[in-house]
Amino acid sequence: MDQSKIDALRARPVAAFDHLIDGRHVAASDGGRMEIISPIDGTVLTTVAAGTPADMEAAIASARAAFDDGRWAGQPPAARKKVLLKWADLIEVNALELAVLGVRDNGTEISMALKAEPLSAAATIRYYAEALDKIYGEIAPTPGNILGMIYKEPVGVVGAIIPWNFPLMIGAWKLGPALAVGNSVVLKPAETASLSLMRMADLALEAGLPPGVLNAVTGKGHVVGETLGLSMDVDVLVFTGSGMTGRRLMEYSARSNLKRVYLELGGKSPNIVFADAPDLDEAAKVTAAGIFRNAGQVCVAGSRLLVEDAIHDDFVAAVVKVSEAMRVGDPLRIDTQIGAVNSEAQLQANLAFVDTATREGGRVVMGGSRVLQDTGGYYMAPTIVTGVTRDATLAQKEVFGPVLGVTSFATEEEAISLANSTVFGLAGAAWTSNLSRAHHMVKSVRTGVMHINTYGGADGTVPLGGVGQSGNGSDKSLHAIEKYVNLKTAWIKL
Repeated sequence: MDQSKIDALRARPVAAFDHLIDGRHVAASDGGRMEIISPIDGTVLTTVAAGTPADMEAAIASARAAFDDGRWAGQPPAARKKVLLKWADLIEVNALELAVLGVRDNGTEISMALKAEPLSAAATIRYYAEALDKIYGEIAPTPGNILGMIYKEPVGVVGAIIPWNFPLMIGAWKLGPALAVGNSVVLKPAETASLSLMRMADLALEAGLPPGVLNAVTGKGHVVGETLGLSMDVDVLVFTGSGMTGRRLMEYSARSNLKRVYLELGGKSPNIVFADAPDLDEAAKVTAAGIFRNAGQVCVAGSRLLVEDAIHDDFVAAVVKVSEAMRVGDPLRIDTQIGAVNSEAQLQANLAFVDTATREGGRVVMGGSRVLQDTGGYYMAPTIVTGVTRDATLAQKEVFGPVLGVTSFATEEEAISLANSTVFGLAGAAWTSNLSRAHHMVKSVRTGVMHINTYGGADGTVPLGGVGQSGNGSDKSLHAIEKYVNLKTAWIKL
């Protein structure tokens, strides 16, 4: 990356954003605006339209009309593929611009954001573009006088509510498969990270996506998000975010048309280090990155470190040493390794978790405080708390910040018991040289993703989904397509 190019993009004023409805930029029906505060320095970056229920209803109506008249769903697979591939190319061409815009909006360090956001989004869109003409129906094994056929049809209108930590990456996880199979989509970006996703939606129009097929409405979740969830014209709702909001969306489904709801919710992922780990220094480096990159604002972050008694003190010291060398600061500097916390509210919530942890007997061995307050931005020192008990708040509740809780264990059985002692089940890891133990951990720890001798990095060829209160359904891989199709049986008597 070229720092001078990043600095030039940072210096550009950011234009105000309106909704995208039926292929046009549309202001809020009541003229309302929301200020976008940059977590880098706490200043107002720009404004976006503050959506109203009427705005969201207009977007849903546009999506429904676009689906019903077949302007996208009715196109041959090869035609849809061509548009999606062009969209992926445009995202890639504009990757640095998109990354810088996103960092100014949500605070992710640019060294991570470029790869994890636009480049990841382009790869995801391209993956589903290549997959869409390879999705076959089925012929059932029926008696000779019956032809049983199973068709895979698009569901119709998909509502997608996207979080603020990785809006482009996670947005593409929803948009790629939903659009590939012919659905129309109504997108609701996060209130504190709308800009790069709205720009990516514009690039879809430039690529040739017909008006109305992708609509995007900015605004408050309890206003436009609620309207989306309660709509009788939305067939599937997909969401990544908090468990509290996920529960509310399921209630909206029950109160409306029983739309299918797929949720990727919180995590309290265990990172389990045994004394026979093949490389404890590598494990320490990956452990620090697995919780502190993007200031801990990662759904699969390894926020619970479980360490075997025999190596506990030495391994914690190694993680502290690695973490102390990680630079917290301006996320638009390429040498920054930990960027800003997304908002003042999130920062204060993180600090409150640390206070609670100490009251409950935990010992802060590193960090625990706000830093760089003179910048006006929202920064927190990477924080490590030891002595965290099984039932402690820090072991049970998701922080979504740069706070690592450490718990020791004596046996493999105790490690598994600790790992499974929360309501969550999104990700996990085990570090061991014992092949049998590795397989045992994969089978025994209740998660959607289990890493062995690594943490993170799983690409789009494998699914990401949670168990327990981490959600249902999967993003990524061909399995994600299952959320966006209906199965239709044709039973034909010959």
